[in-house]
Amino acid sequence: MKRRFPVALALMVLGTGPAFAQNASQGIGKGEIKLGTIVDLSGPAASYGKALRNGLQLRFDELNEQGGIQGRKVKLVVEDSGYDPKKSVLAAQKLINQDKVFLLTSVLGTAPSLAAMPLQLEKNVISFLPVSAAREMYEPVNRLKFAFFATNYDQMRTAAPRLVKEQGLKKPCVIYQDDDFGQEVLRGSEAGLKLVNMELVEKTSYKRGATDFSSQVARMKAAGCDLVMMGTVIRETVGTIAEARKTGFNPVFVTSSAAYSDLIHKLGGKNMDGLYAIMTAQHPYLDDASPQVRAWANKYKDRFGDEPNTFAVYGYYGADAFARAALKAGPDLGTDSFIKAMDSIVIPRDIFGAPEASFTATKRLGSPYSRLSQIQDGKWKVVSDYVGFNGLKGVTQKDGSVKVVSEFFPE
Repeated sequence: MKRRFPVALALMVLGTGPAFAQNASQGIGKGEIKLGTIVDLSGPAASYGKALRNGLQLRFDELNEQGGIQGRKVKLVVEDSGYDPKKSVLAAQKLINQDKVFLLTSVLGTAPSLAAMPLQLEKNVISFLPVSAAREMYEPVNRLKFAFFATNYDQMRTAAPRLVKEQGLKKPCVIYQDDDFGQEVLRGSEAGLKLVNMELVEKTSYKRGATDFSSQVARMKAAGCDLVMMGTVIRETVGTIAEARKTGFNPVFVTSSAAYSDLIHKLGGKNMDGLYAIMTAQHPYLDDASPQVRAWANKYKDRFGDEPNTFAVYGYYGADAFARAALKAGPDLGTDSFIKAMDSIVIPRDIFGAPEASFTATKRLGSPYSRLSQIQDGKWKVVSDYVGFNGLKGVTQKDGSVKVVSEFFPE
């Protein structure tokens, strides 16, 4: 017995014994996969956070009803950030160290995601498709990072020259929130306009939390702006456009995906008609023209007693993407096998129109593509195919095909 004990101990230390093998990837049990998410359930983005959580849960419930993933049921552990980075850190610590989740999926917001990410990378826990359009979600490249949102910078860099070219606009302007998000919109707008040899004729900012946009609107009106790029979120978008309509100022308005929400037309009413927004997955209306989207939206309402929004779609998409990769990884699911599966996966265009996504060891953004929607008669309507960037060239994608659009983006 004395001779055998040191051998067994050595095997455990070297990682060849059974105890080490069982702990190789936390959150993976014989009959369960434990995942974590951090969303806002009590703060300024609570309506988004609840929908995101519900979208995740809906897809995982569907999977579990079908027998799970390789016989394992998916358990989702949800923590509330209140949209506070400090709370996000505490939530990540609990999920990773106490709950022992396999990965964090669909963390809501740039600041909460960035706050949680260092601990994830330190503990070898995957950051899977956070709901953020910041470049930090996939840059610098790290094997543990996977993102799927075209960035705010690229969204505006794509939309600005497209609208200028298609509508013959001459005097582009920008209004933006005076923070990192707004600066990305500003820089993307400037970069896009350079591709068609144009510059902003006016740029004006506001402090986060502002409610009065009269001075900013007056400046843009005085400059004769016919295109206004907007680094605004929900209430700021509604407030700016309402002020503009009141003064008879009616340029083309376009926002990033940060303001692609049904709250825009619900809060702003008829004034919001004509607004463009850059987006990926479409808003799921209960009476949507697509039978599949309509059925899904009604299923969601029956399950949760509320109408779904785009964040419910993001959650559903994230859960489905996880399932695809986990199934591809096979019965020996673990961090390494999941990453290997993701590095060769192709996620097809779904019922909500999200673009085809793929990843490699050096490409951690699933798709750089976005498209335009416009509020028409009080609802968002998709009005363009997908457009993105490949270096300084425009690339459009429709039904899985990709081509260069050189007339918008000359080399």
